[in-house]
This record gives sequence, structure tokens and C-alpha cells, in this order.
Amino acid sequence: MSQWQQLLRLDSALQGRVSELYKRRFSREIRHCLSGVIESQDWDSAAEDGNKARTCFSALLQNLEEQWNVSVQENKILQGPNFPGMKDDILHFKDDPLKLAVLLSECLREERVILASAPKAQGCSRPAGEGNWEELNSRVEELRNQTLGMKTEIKALNEQLDFTQATWQSRVEWPIVPGGSREVLEQERLKQQNMITTAKQTVLRQMTEVLKLAQAVVETLTAVELCQWKRRQQMACIGSPADTSLDLLQKWFTSVTEVLQEIRRLLQELRDQNEKYQSHGAAGLLAPVAEMEKFTLLLLRRLLTSALVVEQQPVMMTTPQRPLILKTGVRFTATVRFLVNLPEFKCLLKVQPVFDKDTEETKTVKGYRRFEFARNSSQVLDGDAPGGALVAEFGQMTLKGSEKKGKESPLVVTEELHRITFVTEFHKAGLTFNIEASSLPVVVICGCNQAPAAWASIMWFNMLSVSEPRNLLLFMDPPPLTWPHLSQLLSWQFLSVGKRQLDGHQLAALREKFVDDANGLVHWKEFSKKENTWIWINGILDLIKKHLVDLWRDGYIMGFVSKERTRLLLQEKKTGTFLLRFSESNKDGAISFSWVEHSNGETSVHNVDPYTKKELSSMSLPNIINRYSLKAQKNTTRNPLLYLYPDIHKDTAFGRYHNASEAQSPVNSDGYLLRKASFMSCLTPPPSPPQMMAMMDVDPPTSDMDVPQLMDLHSVFASSDLLPFYNGDLSEDAILSGWSGDVQNNCFDSGF
Repeated sequence: MSQWQQLLRLDSALQGRVSELYKRRFSREIRHCLSGVIESQDWDSAAEDGNKARTCFSALLQNLEEQWNVSVQENKILQGPNFPGMKDDILHFKDDPLKLAVLLSECLREERVILASAPKAQGCSRPAGEGNWEELNSRVEELRNQTLGMKTEIKALNEQLDFTQATWQSRVEWPIVPGGSREVLEQERLKQQNMITTAKQTVLRQMTEVLKLAQAVVETLTAVELCQWKRRQQMACIGSPADTSLDLLQKWFTSVTEVLQEIRRLLQELRDQNEKYQSHGAAGLLAPVAEMEKFTLLLLRRLLTSALVVEQQPVMMTTPQRPLILKTGVRFTATVRFLVNLPEFKCLLKVQPVFDKDTEETKTVKGYRRFEFARNSSQVLDGDAPGGALVAEFGQMTLKGSEKKGKESPLVVTEELHRITFVTEFHKAGLTFNIEASSLPVVVICGCNQAPAAWASIMWFNMLSVSEPRNLLLFMDPPPLTWPHLSQLLSWQFLSVGKRQLDGHQLAALREKFVDDANGLVHWKEFSKKENTWIWINGILDLIKKHLVDLWRDGYIMGFVSKERTRLLLQEKKTGTFLLRFSESNKDGAISFSWVEHSNGETSVHNVDPYTKKELSSMSLPNIINRYSLKAQKNTTRNPLLYLYPDIHKDTAFGRYHNASEAQSPVNSDGYLLRKASFMSCLTPPPSPPQMMAMMDVDPPTSDMDVPQLMDLHSVFASSDLLPFYNGDLSEDAILSGWSGDVQNNCFDSGF
């Protein structure tokens, strides 16, 4: 089974990761249609060899053209893939096939990572929900076919009525033949009328069955599929890789609306028949037809009132990965979509956003803040979006509001929930009603420092709130989360930021920090306020986002591991084995490395003072690891970091992340030797008497020997002799401009 076929069998969450992988990088349609030839090429080698890259590019283009020719020969140009579009996409790499090779090499490697992270059972199962979708799709097609059958039946009935009417009229005008009588003709006329009435009753029974099927489909769409999509969107807002595509729902909503409109037309045709051809029993058919018309309108109204959805939840452009947090005076966007995509609805609906529409909480809870839009932001559903969907994008919305009045609210600002309702009026084909769609609850903040706490509220609410209407006062008495739910939520945060979820060991380490309840429950106050545990996690997420995405994505950061467990993991490894872990004390996010050394039968595990965002802004962590050195007695230096845990050579793990400047000539254009920043620790005997100096944490050795103390470069610079020159900035410019020559020699080498 091909790799792509295995991916198609994964659940919707993992398929969402694959979809996100190709988003804005490479055509997923090409990956699907050319999966065979793509997987048959050695893209890893091609990514390092221009000639191989050109060969792979040619094979890809040739296979595409072969499939295109087959499509033309079989007259499947319209039914098949968009081969001209795919060819244009591939030809974008014509002048740089090496770029294509690198791209596909990375994508295929990430696909294997996703497959490896999937439970084994998923490899043999169908994608989650696919069975239900296929069944619903079949029912919609059956509904369309039955309606077409009804159309044919009524057309035939009309033709029969026209023929009977014309024939009977001519026979009435004929002279009475010998042996005949008017009574015989009347009996024959009544017989014809009874046959027509029976045919009409048969048509009505068939129409009843069609409406029953339509009712079941509408119920499934509005009460099941749409609700499930909204839940998936809810989870996607807080980091889940769930599939939130609306294409299938739009297809079904549009098809069923067309069917219901056709049923209305057919029922009107039956009514017109009764009026045109008065017959025995015709009056008795009017009541069922009227009831069916009423029921059809009811179904159509229910479908249309459910068709307006918030496709993109409110989000500030500055924080695209954290929607539903709004700041007063800052622009945010939202998008609504009408799922019934028919030409007659284009530019028909004008949508108006209303803040906290019919929200009783703003009236009943004292101190609840009130906001309004800074300006009118109504938009028309115009169908100009890609794919022709009926979409209205609100891209210029901002909020203004008043401060709390009267008694202080029992809720803090970041626990106060609001919502935006999008309202429109439908006037078409004799139908008039209002349509509304509400956003998920939003948190309105006044300062950026409130954003982490606001995101905690958004996550907590959306994990707990599974149905509408939403309880905006949930944080008056917030329910707890179980650890399985919270662990999934935390894992999504790392997936969203760093493209990799937390593994079992990392989750186990976090469980010790979050769970102290015998029932495995985590309460809101413990999560959001106790020891600022969430603030610590948020700082690490920000650290990964800004400086460590690649390392986290590739699984090179162990991250959540205590010093004690670090010692246990490393003490049996060979000298120079190290691991990367997050600081447990720095709430803003910092990372450290620990390594093991075996000497004279003794084992020591050393922990370096964590590197902060400021330091990582000056030099990347791979370069720090590559340049790190340990200064021992007699001024000898060496890099003690050799193997990333468990036994990956550091060059294998981090070599591809080193900056291009590493490969530059050590001599510049003026003939001077270039210098490069490096990080150094000093290995010295314990001072006696003790000095007031910041030392690195060192785990105790396995024997009673004295422990050498490691002094990070920051500690050296913070000593009394150098303090006037040190401001905490390790950038090369700061070092060169503020420190003495001796210190520079400790920080830079010639590059040889």
C-alpha cells in the first residue's frame, strides 16, 4: 500500500495535519493524482543533486502529461482532475527543480512522521466520518433521483390529461352512432376520470415518500452534520488539526434546497392541473397538496435558516493562531458563508454584525462590560470568493466600549465572555424571515498582557461547551476538566505552534504539575492561577514559536523532564550524551541542555544555565550547541556535547540547522580574520572560601568526589570586574562594543 493510501485511511485529525502540511506549499491535488510517481522517486538524493532533481522533475511532468492524454482520449476532461492547472503548478519549478526536490523531500518525511504518530489500528480503518458521509451523499443523490422521477411522472400525467381532454371533446361532438347513447359515453368519461384521479393519488403518495426522505436528510444536515462541523471548528480554534472544510456541507445544502424548490414547483403544477381539468374527486386532492406545500416550506425554511455559518471565527491579524481574543481599538476579521450556493441568492443577502445581541448577561450581571462596533460593517454575500462561494468577509471591524459601571463584576476581564451575531433578512420566492449566525464566545482585553489568561479561558470554555446556546457565564462556576481532555488540549497547543504534539513521556511529566486530584480532575483555578502553571506553558510555547520550531517539529527537544529524571536518563549513556529540556523556573520560557561525563569511574551530569529568548535572538540554539565549549584548567577548551539523547551524533541532528555564515571564508575582503560568537563555561575547582557568584546547577556525582563547578559565560560577565560592561546582551555588536579584549578572546575565535 502506498504512503498516500495509508494517509487516506487516517482519522480526520491526522488528515488535517496532512492538509496543513501542503497548505500554501504544494498542490495537494498533484500529491493525490501523482502519488505513484512522486513516491517512486528518490527526492532525498535529488534535494542534494541538481541533475537528479531535474530527472525527478521530468518524470513528474511526463507522468502528468500521460494521465492528461488518457483523460482526453476517454472524454473525461470535465470529470477528471484539473490537469492544465496542475501542469502550471509544476512548471513553476522548471527553472529551479532543486527547490521542488527539497520541498517534496520534506513533505514526504513529514508524512512518515504523521503515519508513525497514528495508532496502528488507523492504518486499517476508514477515515473517521467517511462512512456516514458516503451514506448521506447517497441519500442526497437518491432524493435528487426521486424528485426527477416525480417530475417525469407529473409530465406524463399532464400529457395524458391533454390527450384525454382533446379526445373526449372530439367524441362529444361526434353524432351518436346507431346503438349508442349518451349514457355509454358518460360512463366511459367517468372511467377515464377515475383512472386520472388514481394516477394523481399515486403521484401524491410518491411525493409523500420524497418529502419523508427530504425531511430525514434535512434533519441529518441541520441537527447532525452541521453540529459536528461546528464542534470540529470549535476544536480547530483551540489547536486541533480537525478538518473544517465546508465543501461537502455546501454541496448537500445546495442540492437539497434545489430539490425542495423543485418539489414546490411540482406541487404547484398539481394544483394547476386540478384547476384546469375539473374532474370527479379533484377537490379531495387539494387538501393533501396544500399540506405538502406547507410542509415543504417548513423544510426549506429550516434549511435556509441554518445555512448561514461563521466560517472564520473573529481573529486579530496579530495573533492568527489564537482566535476569539479581541482587543479594543485593534482591527480583527471574521468571515460568514451561506451554504446554499445558488445563482439567485448572489447579492441577495446583506449581513450585519451585532455585538452581544440579545445577551441577557450584559443586563443581569452587574459590572458586565458593554461594547459596540466602532463603525457600521455590513457586507453583502456576493459569491466573488475563490470557488464562487457566497461569502462575506468582515476585515475592518474594531470594538469600542465603556468601562465597568457600578458594582464590580464577579468575573475578571479574561473570564468575561461575549459574542458577535451576524444577522440578515431573507426575501425570496414568497419567503420572508430572519437568519442569524453567532460566533463562538470571545474575550475582549484591554492590554496585551491579558492575552495569555484570555487564551486559557478560550481553551477551557471550548473544551467544555459542546452545544448551543453557549453559556456565557460558565466561569461563574467553571466545571473541571479531566486530565485526558486537558492533555489533549495542551498537546494541540504544541502541534499548532511547533507542528508536533506532545508524546507520552512529556504528557506524563506535565501531569505531575497539573493533577493533584484523586479523580484525575483539573480545576480552573489550579490551571489558570495556581503557581502560574499555564503562564509557564505559554512562555514555552512562545519560545518554540520564535526560536525552536524546527527542533521541536523534528523531535530533538525532550523538553519536559526534571533534573532527577535527566540524571537517570543520562547516567548510563556514553560521555558527551546530552538532552534539551525546558527551564522549570523561568516563566517566560527558556531552554537548557544537560550532558553526562564519565571520568575515573565517576559519573557527573551537568546542567547549563537556561538560554532565554533574548539570548536565542542573538544566536540560534543549534549554533550555540555547535560552538559551545568548556574551559578547564590550563586554559584548554573542548565541546563536551557529542551525542543527542539517546545516541544521535550532534552533527546529524543539528548540522542542517547551522546558519549559512558557518561556511563563510574565515578571512574577510580586507584580509582580517573573522570572529564568531561562542558560549563557554568554565570548569574550576570549588572556590574556597565561597565567592558570591552565580553558578550553574550541577547534579551530584555518583561518588563522594568534589564536583567541578560550571560557570556559564553570563556568570563570568556578571562578576565584579566585568559588570560595568555587561548588559545581558550577547549579540556580537554588544560584545565588541562594550567588553575588553580579554573577554572578547573568551567569546570569539578566528574561525579556524
